[in-house]
Parts: sequence; structure tokens; C-alpha cells
Amino acid sequence: MTAMTALTVLSAEAPSLVQSVDWLAIAPVVITAAVGLVVLVADLFAAERHKPVLGWISVAGLAAATATLLPLRAGDRATFCLTGDPAACSYVADRFTLVIQFLVLAGALVTALVSVTAVRDTRMPAGEYWFLLLSSAAGAALLPASRDLATLIVALEVASLPAFALVGMRRGDRLSSEAALKFFLSSVTATAVSLMGVSFVYAATGSLHLTQVADRLEDVPGQLDTLAMAGVALTLVGFAFKTAAVPFHFWVPDTYVGAPLPIAGYLSVVGKAVGFTGLILVTVIAFPAYSDIWGPALAVLAALTMTLGNAAALRQSPDRPNSAVRLLAWSSVGQAGYLLVPIAAAAYSGREQIGSTVAYALMYAAVNLGAFAVAALVARTKPLHRISDYRGLYAERPLAALSLGFFLLCLAGLPPGIIGLFAKVTVFRSAVDAGLGWLAVVMAINVVIALYYYLRWTALLFRTPEGAQTRTRAPWPVAAAVIVTAITAVVLSGAPEIILRVTSGSLFAQ
Repeated sequence: MTAMTALTVLSAEAPSLVQSVDWLAIAPVVITAAVGLVVLVADLFAAERHKPVLGWISVAGLAAATATLLPLRAGDRATFCLTGDPAACSYVADRFTLVIQFLVLAGALVTALVSVTAVRDTRMPAGEYWFLLLSSAAGAALLPASRDLATLIVALEVASLPAFALVGMRRGDRLSSEAALKFFLSSVTATAVSLMGVSFVYAATGSLHLTQVADRLEDVPGQLDTLAMAGVALTLVGFAFKTAAVPFHFWVPDTYVGAPLPIAGYLSVVGKAVGFTGLILVTVIAFPAYSDIWGPALAVLAALTMTLGNAAALRQSPDRPNSAVRLLAWSSVGQAGYLLVPIAAAAYSGREQIGSTVAYALMYAAVNLGAFAVAALVARTKPLHRISDYRGLYAERPLAALSLGFFLLCLAGLPPGIIGLFAKVTVFRSAVDAGLGWLAVVMAINVVIALYYYLRWTALLFRTPEGAQTRTRAPWPVAAAVIVTAITAVVLSGAPEIILRVTSGSLFAQ
């Protein structure tokens, strides 16, 4: 046999080391990242008067990335798989991935609409702003598809690092600089803790792929059990920082106040989705063998988070500057507690409970982004962001007042905001089904507490205004963001089964 023939035979018998790439599966991430690069390069050559076009390019790119989810709706694609184990893939486009990617990209699209006017009015550097927003959105879209710990951490940082700069984008603003620094330090700490946890898990299992980690944690040698438990705990602590769970929530109120309003809304929805997505993936897919550890821990975190968040929101003074943003910030901490409940329940009654968290996240995304869009509209004439600034808003902007009132009722879980009630009942049921009756009681008490500050703000919208009203024309991109989120909330309140149909059953590829 000649050398050439032997080489041919060996090549035919050996498995290929070249991975095929499913470009359609990764299209939402690739398009978002590519448009970000296009905007950054175009900013170098565009004249100052043409800089607003960069915003519309970003909006179009996010819309195109969202549209590419349609051909993926079957949820049966995966790529970057191991040649020796085709079931271990780094990128999986299952139903869970597609739903979270839709939440992230649609949330970024609404943020971009609100930002078009904000970037122009505050004279923020357009090229940098849009590049950072698109980069963060690309990382957030990559994260739910990540099925190995390395890709998960990289996606988490790609989503987080641009957000630091976006928070501090208002140059010369002391609050903005302080917020960016606090956000940066807390996130870096969280990443360091997560990386240490991941390294411990890798040392104990010898793999980074979530499915392989799950299999090997079922039978960890006795001498490595402590190391594995420490790795699981540290990884969960790192993601708890990202979700703003108590006691890792301290960065939230100051960050939201210092950030531009569109970015505060982005962090409250997309940033939170990033943290919860990572937490879901590592708990129910990678660490089910240690559910007896992370289940009770997350249940306690859920109770503490919703209680402290709602108690702090209750204490906000209407006349204090930035009280409206602070209330929304503390409210988002309380909502994070509700989102944690089904994840904790999954430790007791199976991963199907995760659908409740996804359903709640979809509802929360629509109404919270809408609330921030209305806040951005009001801030054009009342820049102090006080709750008292909303008194008599109905007399000045009837549609904005009605929309904000509806968003607040959805967050409170009161009719006609049926989607908010539906989401809370879904989460409540997951706690009961898992045998976490005490957590369901804590949640019920917190829902009642939250009614007060949501209804107090809602009632203020329709009171008699004080002094003369300043009527200005609403910028149409901001108005479009309010209208889109309001229509979405109304439609879902009329047909909440839409979300149930999307989130029920198995969300993960088997």
C-alpha cells in the first residue's frame, strides 16, 4: 500500500474535525452583531447631519434579526456540536432559545425606537451608542442558545460590557459616571465569582458542555464532591448578581437613575432576561444533580428579593427627584423575586416549571418597556423624573396617561391588565405544585403590598393638574414605542392563552 493510499484510508475512517455551521440557526445573533459593526464603521465617514441615519439602520437591523426567528420556529436546530458526541452542542436553537431571543431582540428594538430621539436631544455620540446597544443585544441573543459554560460566560460578558459604557454615556454627568462605576464593579465581581465556579465544575467533571456536566455530576467521585458543590454554589452566586436578587441588588437603583432612560428600560428587561436565562440554563440543564442545594437557596432568594424590592418601592416619596425611576427600579427587584419562584420550583417538580418564568418574563417585558417609554416622553418637559410630575398627565397627554395606567395595572396584576394577573397566577401555581406553600404565601403578601404603590401612581395620572400644562408634540419614535407596547399588552390581556401556548410543554431540546 502506498503512502498516499494509506493516508486516504485513514482520512476516510477518522471522524471529521471540521464542524459544519448552521448559518440560519445563528442568523439572529450574526445579523445583530454585523449591523453593529456596520454602524461603527459608517460613523467614521458620516457627516454630523447624517448621524441620525445610524439610529434607523440599527432599528432596521434589529427588526431584521427578529424576523429571522420565523423560519426557526420549529426549534429543532443545533450547531457547533462535538464530532464524538453529536448531542453535545455549543449552540442550540430550541423553543426556549427562540422565545428568549424574541424577548431580547424585540426589547432592544423598542429601546432603539425610544433612543432615536434621546441620542439626538442629549447629544450622545451616535456611533458609539448604537454600536454598544447592538453589541449588547447580540450577546443577550447568544446567551439563551449557549449550551456550554465557556460560551455562556462569553455571551454574558458580551451582553454586559457594552452596558457599562451605555450607562455612563452622558459625559460630564456625575450621576451617570457613578452609576456606570457601580454597575461595572458589581458585574466584574459577579463574573469573577462565576468564572471561579465554572473552573471548579470543570475540574470536577472534565467537561464544559451542559449536558455532559449534568451526566458527570450524577456520579462525582467522593474526593471531588466538595469541589463540585462549591463550583455549583459559586456559579449560582455569580448569576444571582446579574438577576439583581437580594442581597446582590445594591447596584440597581443608582444604575437606573444614572443611566439614560432608554438604557434603564433596557437593563430592566433585557439585562434581567440575560441573568435569568443563564440561571435557568445552569440549574435545570447543567446542575439537576444538585437540585437539593440550589432549589431551597433560590426559594429563599425569591422570598427576600420580592419582599425587599416591594418594601423599598413603597417608601419612595412622590416629590423626590428621580422617584419615578427609583420606583420602577425597586419594582423590577420585586418582579425579579416573582421570576425566581418557578426556577426554584423546578428543583422539586421538574424543568417544565420554567415555562412559568418565561411567561412572566414576556408579560413583564412588554409592560415595563412601555412604562419606561412613557417616562421618556414625560421627561422631555419634566426632567426631574418625580412621581408628582405625572399628576394630571391625562389632561396633558390622554393616550400616554391611559397607556401608563394600563401598564401599572398589568404590573399590579389587576383588571383590565389581565395579562399581569394571568402571569402572577401562573407563577403562584408553580410554587403550589412544587409544594412550596410558604413561598406562595409570601408572594401573595407581596402582591398586596405592591398594589398600593402601583395604584397610588395610577390614581395620580387622573387627578386635577397643578398649574399650567405644557403641551409639546411627542416625537413619533417614542410614541410608536408606547403604542406598540400598549397594543401588545392589550392583546395579551384579551388572549393570555397566546403566552401559555408558547411557554407550555417542554421548552428544551431533548
